[in-house]
Amino acid sequence: MEKIELYVPKLEDLWFYQKMMADPEAMSYNANWDVDYDGYHRDTGCIDFPREEWAGWYAQVASREPEQFYAYIRRGSDGAWIGDVNFHYTPEKDWWDMGIVIYAPCRGNGYATPGLRLMLDHAFRSCGVTRIHNDFEAARHEVSAWETHRKAGFKELGAEDGFLQMMITREEYLSKNG
Repeated sequence: MEKIELYVPKLEDLWFYQKMMADPEAMSYNANWDVDYDGYHRDTGCIDFPREEWAGWYAQVASREPEQFYAYIRRGSDGAWIGDVNFHYTPEKDWWDMGIVIYAPCRGNGYATPGLRLMLDHAFRSCGVTRIHNDFEAARHEVSAWETHRKAGFKELGAEDGFLQMMITREEYLSKNG
């Protein structure tokens, strides 16, 4: 497997996030939701991210650890950005929710699980996070999202309202990853 690393983007690097959010193939998992979100395109799942919104978004997301973390996944051989990972604290559940997106042209190359493990390592070792949660449509149970999480050590909590719930604790992660 090719080496990858996490890279916390600078404000001027957000063009890559903008590019991913505008790519219908990358955002297909996000399509057809009934949400009232300014800039959301229900048919494609894409989300507008105009340049004038970058600074405000960056101020809310960057350098907010341990409550929130955002980074690109960067390929070691050429420094290319291949996706992103994030986590944020959800106080009403007392856990951190997370996300991972692999840019569509980079999918199928084995980056998702190692990228997720890098994010988990940062969360548990550097930020003191106690448990990380994710959920996704139960219909995606036997496909890449479920498999990626399972390989990274997540356990299924069950399904709720059509969503598969998965969780990993710091103890579980560290027991398998020293």
